[in-house]
Amino acid sequence: MATIIWESQLTCPACGATTVETMPADACQFFHTCATCETQLRPQPGDCCVFCSFGSVPCPPVQLIQHSDRP
Repeated sequence: MATIIWESQLTCPACGATTVETMPADACQFFHTCATCETQLRPQPGDCCVFCSFGSVPCPPVQLIQHSDRP
């Protein structure tokens, strides 16, 4: 069974501020507002959510896919 990491450190691309956020278990998070500069983060093209674009850990659904790809 894969171990899911539920917290990811988001880094704002505009100001560099970081926050540790708990990721939702069953959905992707499309938007996040930086608490420091109020920039609204959105996923980069090809990413499903802000955690996959700006987080230290990808979202839980992507983690599950990555774990299922391992032999």
